[in-house]
This record gives sequence, C-alpha cells and structure tokens, in this order.
Amino acid sequence: MDKSSDVIIAGAGPVGLFLASELAAAGVSVLVLERDAQLDSPWKKGALGRRGLHRRAVEALYRRGLLDKVFDATRPVIFEKTEGFQFGGHFAGIMLNANDIDFSRFEYQLQGPTFQGGATTLDQMQTVLLERAQALGVQILTGMQVSQVKDEGESVKVWAGDQCFEAKWLVGCDGGRSAVRRAANFTFEGTEPEFTGYVVQCELENLELLAKGFCHTDNGMYINAGAGHFYAVDFDTTFDRSQPITREHFQTVIRRVTGLDISVKSLDLATTFTDRAKIVTEYRKGRILLAGDSAHIHSPLGAQGMNAGMGDAINLGWKLAATIKGHASPSLLDTYHAERYPDGQWVLEWTRSQVATLRPDPYGKAISKIIRSMISTTDGATYFAKHIWGISRRYDLGDAHSLVGCSAPDFEFDDGQRLGPKLEKGNFLVVDFSGSESVAQLVKSWEPVVNYSGSNAKETFGFKALLVRPDGIVAWLSTDEVDADALKKALSRWVNLPEA
Repeated sequence: MDKSSDVIIAGAGPVGLFLASELAAAGVSVLVLERDAQLDSPWKKGALGRRGLHRRAVEALYRRGLLDKVFDATRPVIFEKTEGFQFGGHFAGIMLNANDIDFSRFEYQLQGPTFQGGATTLDQMQTVLLERAQALGVQILTGMQVSQVKDEGESVKVWAGDQCFEAKWLVGCDGGRSAVRRAANFTFEGTEPEFTGYVVQCELENLELLAKGFCHTDNGMYINAGAGHFYAVDFDTTFDRSQPITREHFQTVIRRVTGLDISVKSLDLATTFTDRAKIVTEYRKGRILLAGDSAHIHSPLGAQGMNAGMGDAINLGWKLAATIKGHASPSLLDTYHAERYPDGQWVLEWTRSQVATLRPDPYGKAISKIIRSMISTTDGATYFAKHIWGISRRYDLGDAHSLVGCSAPDFEFDDGQRLGPKLEKGNFLVVDFSGSESVAQLVKSWEPVVNYSGSNAKETFGFKALLVRPDGIVAWLSTDEVDADALKKALSRWVNLPEA
C-alpha cells in the first residue's frame, strides 16, 4: 500500500467518509485511518443509532445524489397542513408542532426533496457513505489509532498503529476525544458539564408508569423510546464515566430522574454523554485541519452534532481539493475557519440554552415555561423551526443581499431538472435564467471547474443569475441584466482562471 497520499483523514464516521468522498470525487488521493477494528456496532443501529438530519445536512446528501439511499420514500411531508400535531423538531424536549409554522416566512424556500429533514441511523449513513467512498477509490484502514502527528511544512506525518504515513494534508474527524486535536495541540475552550446523560437498552419493571416520548421531571428529563430503549438526563455529574454502568447504578438514576419506583431487571447496553461544550479556537493549524466533533463538542440536545459535522465536511471538501489541484489561491482554506467557526459557536450556544431550559431549578423551570408559551405561537414556531432546521444560517460573504451566503433554493428548471442534481459533480454552477450567450461564453473559459445552466425556472424570485458554490452556497447573484465583469470578479474570488 502507498503510504503517501494527498490527504489523510482520521476517522471513518459519517463526517470523515463524506469528506473523503468529496475529495476523491475531485481527483484527490485519500487515506482514512479508523481507530476501531470494526465499523459495525450495535450503537449505530435501530433506536440507539437513530439520528435526526436537519435541512442543511439533507441538502448536502441530495446535492451528491445520496438522499434516497439514506432516507426511504415514506419520509413525511410536513409542509402540508394537517389536523392535530405534526412533529417539527424540539427544543430541550419541548415539542414543535409543524402545523403552527408559517412557511410563507421562509424566504427563498421552495418545496421539494429537501424541504424538511428526517431521521436515519448511523449504521445506514455509514453504509451509504462507505460505499461511495470505496467506489471513488478511498483507502480505509481500520484498527489504526493515531498516536502522533507532525507538520513538516510541506507535508504531514501521521503515526498510527506501528506505522508512519505521510500526506500533504491531515484532517481530524476522529470525534470528541480527537487524537489529532490533542497531538497537534489545538486550543479547546468552553464549558464543563452540568448533567450526565444515559443511553441504555434495558428491561424495566413497572414500564406502564413511564410516559412515552420526552418527559420533563423535577430532576431532569427522560425519553422512553419503546422497545427497551431509554434515555435519561440526570443533573448529577459525580458519576465516573470511565467506570462501567451497573444495573444497580442505572436503577438509582432512573428512580431519581423519573421520581417513580422503577426496577431495572436487566441492562444490555449502556453508555453516557454530557453537555460539555467546547470548540477549538482555530479549525486549521498549518497543514492540519479539524472537522465535526473533533472541532466542537456539545450535548446531543436538538440533534445538532452530525448536522454540524456534515456542514464542516461539505464546506471543507471543495476548498481543500481546489487548493491541492491548484484551482484556487492558498488563502481559500482560510475561509473554512472564517465560515465554520461562527456556526460552531452558534451550535454550542443553542445547545447550552437547551441545558439551561432543562435545569431542575426555579430558573430552568421559568425558562421552560416561557419557551413552551412561545413555541406554541405562530411567531415562535416559525422562529424555532428556522433555527432547528438550519434555515436561518448564513455565511458572511460581504454582500448585503440576504440570499448571498445562504443555501441556494432548489430551483425547478424548465429542462425538467432541479438545482440539486446539477451540483452532483461538486463544481461551481452559474445559473443564468436569461440564457445569455455572453455569460455562457464567459463560463466556458472557466470549465471544467465551473459549469453553466442556461434554463429558466418555474420560480426565479426575480433573479437574473446566480453563482452557486460546490457546497450549494450562493456566492453572488444579480437582479438586473447580468454584468459579465461582475460575474468574472465573483468567480475570481473563489477559483483561479484555468490555464489555456
């Protein structure tokens, strides 16, 4: 095996595999080093492995042709109003009724395959992303725990197992206890935990005493997911998480959290989590970068973790590939931290605010009461939906227009295609609703890094043209007759003009 690659990625979870595929699809050689000897795990399957995917992560999968492989065709369509309650997400276990949302306030949003999120399992995500990575030629080695890294200036050396590997770049996607982050001495700042969370598969007596779903109590919160799957948030951080969770210990926890005389007959699987919230002060140090939980950790409240990690991966992938291929200036990689660090900070604040809402003291109960009142109104439901789904997120690209820096609408073109599939190759796309010959000719000089679409669309929102980045972000737009010089300037900001 060739021990020299363009990029080494530590970690074969969804973030690492998605990033590996992004790079390999662009012609970059990638080696993935995974700590675990086996990728399969009971924690990744069924209810224990279930994860929510919000709008931006769904868009990332859709724009690479993977959405239908991750979700089945029965995913509910929540923009159709129904009677009663429709789950639209939650804030600290306080349910959001999708029927209360005013979708007309979702600016520049179009109904389509990515309009809402959904749920999948880590096992399903990993299977789909692993197949794609391997099909693209990514090398994956398991049982490879990173022990040491060294930035040599022109390359990076990585020691894992009893071997030494070398690459032009290293990306740590190896989780909250990232070996890459520690070995490279990234500064990791934030807050310490207030609670210990438990995820278990068990058999309980007196199960009929427990409510189904999310339940707030005087001592925390629990989730009875059915089929023996149980989650508990206990505002007690004295438990030593390095020790095994015994049946007796969990029985004490469940009785304290629920306030009920529940007995644990057997404990089959058990693990813990906390609300420790930290973020690296820089996502890049020289030739070493971090993504996903390696760069930021927080409580799993609101299912933000994998979503934030997918956002890191699709943002970094095309930038790192363009840098390696010489399609962009070296400064392009600086925009990775500039764009993703504020997003990571927001995720930490969002999850911390949920912890504050859950606190079993007068302050937490007061906040919870206010949130329940707000979320049941149209204004409140719409606000929370925008933030839970990620619709409110925007990169500051220095343009005053509210769509620049946001995810592009999934335009439905007159040629029968939508925007998403036009981004599958991972290139820039100039969307020219006027079909201007001068714009088409300009784009030709930037091929194959930039593609052109000259079809009109059913709904254009009054735009004449847009420049969409490989990650689906609008980098430039025009509401007037297209100025070729302005478009050329916008392209030059992100990508070098290919040599003739």
